[in-house]
Amino acid sequence: MSEGSGKLKENQPGKYYVDQDCIGCMLCSEIAPDNFRSTVDIDCEVEYNFVYKQPSTKQEEDLCEESMDVCPVGAIVDNGKGAR
Repeated sequence: MSEGSGKLKENQPGKYYVDQDCIGCMLCSEIAPDNFRSTVDIDCEVEYNFVYKQPSTKQEEDLCEESMDVCPVGAIVDNGKGAR
């Protein structure tokens, strides 16, 4: 887990979020496309990813956990809390 990095504003409230350490590699959106999306800059280059939708099924939960495990910079965080 990343220390001291801020949660990106695009994240949906809930258990998972992507922080500012994200490098936009898109692994998470490839693994869990229903839950992660990418932002792009003016040149259509990926800037970073964010949690578009919190998981609502066991399968989505498993895919979000897998995304968190393979994130090369540890930018996906499980805060252990459900939606507020």
